[in-house]
Amino acid sequence: MSFPRYPKYKDSGVKWLGEVPEHWDVKRFKRIFKEREERSLNGEGLLLSVSAYTGISPRSEVIDAGDHLSRAESLEGYKVCYNDDLVMNIMLAWNRGLAFTTYSGIVSPAYCVFYLIDDSEPKFLNYLIRSDRYTLYFKAFSAGVIDSRLRIYPETFGRLFCSLPPHAEQTRIAAFLDRETAKIDDLVAEQRRLMELLKEKRQAVISHAVTQGLNPDAPMKPSGIEWLGDVPAHWDATPIKYVAKVGNGSTPSREVPEYWGETGFPWLNSSVVNASVVTEAEGFVTERALRECHLPIVAPPAILVGITGQGRTRGMAAMLGIEATINQHVAYVRPNSTKLDVRYLLRILESAYLKLRRDSEEAGATKGAITCGQIGNLRIPLPSLAEQRAISAFLDIETAKFDTLTAEAQHAIDLLQERRTALISAAVTGQIDVRELNERKAA
Repeated sequence: MSFPRYPKYKDSGVKWLGEVPEHWDVKRFKRIFKEREERSLNGEGLLLSVSAYTGISPRSEVIDAGDHLSRAESLEGYKVCYNDDLVMNIMLAWNRGLAFTTYSGIVSPAYCVFYLIDDSEPKFLNYLIRSDRYTLYFKAFSAGVIDSRLRIYPETFGRLFCSLPPHAEQTRIAAFLDRETAKIDDLVAEQRRLMELLKEKRQAVISHAVTQGLNPDAPMKPSGIEWLGDVPAHWDATPIKYVAKVGNGSTPSREVPEYWGETGFPWLNSSVVNASVVTEAEGFVTERALRECHLPIVAPPAILVGITGQGRTRGMAAMLGIEATINQHVAYVRPNSTKLDVRYLLRILESAYLKLRRDSEEAGATKGAITCGQIGNLRIPLPSLAEQRAISAFLDIETAKFDTLTAEAQHAIDLLQERRTALISAAVTGQIDVRELNERKAA
């Protein structure tokens, strides 16, 4: 759907803003906001946090389980904010780390809080200050050399310009964006639900193949293993440690520069196991580090398993494609090639990963950390090597179908989110005129 432009535009007088609708005002932010300096005297109040994704939320809703609401011993001196105040993380304003709050509460003393001093509509301004166009503007005027050190100070923010329509038009634009972004968000949610269903179906196909084989008419027998159930009668079941070597690594001290280099021996951390095949290093260690830190050298064929943290995509198991060493958050499983096919092992670990994590959580491990001992003791179904390879080949084909559909759904999400971002930027900068669209909607 295309949108009309305003009938007439004028030069804003500000190079960054360019042309704006003829009847819009151009104002500095200091004519719209004033900094609120109020501090909490007793540390009481709802602790709030600002996010690039969700805006302002209670801190209790966004922290991980087991984490602390705040690292500070006391919340005395935290800044006070009220409904419709602008809360800004000055270190992340350039990355959408600012938003209007719908809560009253307290925020980090490192944040800035502003209240409105004109009749501007908070909902409109929230879209404006979080739009790509304006966050790029904030970044250009932030102090610092690299992104992680950028800061926009209140005085600088106040000197920057924005273009504003009359209040009634701000309200109409905000209502339009509420409606249109809600439609887009619903479509994104549908695609995410589809991806979850595809993930569940993919997992079910893997689990069925590695526990029951490819022959639906094969006689079955009880495996005696709860997570496996019945397995084909001609299959064996054995702990992984009898058919593979299991181990993990460590992180050489960063305080010893001789342990690290721009080149050297590849060193991997747990982030790499979200790939299908690990082919790139996260860093490089020296021969001295290998020797003095007793790092394992792991060569393909092997599977890497993330043993701490939560898996984000594939169940935290991946095939190793390069000779490398690993840190303490990763386990390697190197199969005996005469008894266990590496691709079949990957599918087994994908199927059993949630069981391993659940067992670890029940044992009281922090964040479900899995041990090498648990992996080694995991009893797995073991058909003949030929049947393992047949199962692996079948699953390569079947999972590729799911992966293609998942990639298509993710592509659709990316396009929808790009459209959402572009629509907001166009509306709040006056590049499109949505007034009549709202009027037709109301009629």
